[in-house]
Amino acid sequence: MSSERIDWSRLRSLTARQLGNALIRDGFVLLRRFGAHKHFRHPVSRRVTVFYHGSGDTFTIKTLKSMIELQARWTEDDLTRLGLLR
Repeated sequence: MSSERIDWSRLRSLTARQLGNALIRDGFVLLRRFGAHKHFRHPVSRRVTVFYHGSGDTFTIKTLKSMIELQARWTEDDLTRLGLLR
């Protein structure tokens, strides 16, 4: 189901560790870690900053939307492929 709009109700609760692992599976590499921020970069010049206090912390939907739509530029197909949707 290719779509520009993501059905956010299908997104499962994600921890910083789960999101970081999904970024790595999608080809992102960890550039640097500074305090509570991890900076990931994709070879196609996309950048994602994951900020957290603990690897088990979950994110609000607003924060996830920023990281998923604006920074990683993932589609619903990408989220399905990465196993992040219910």
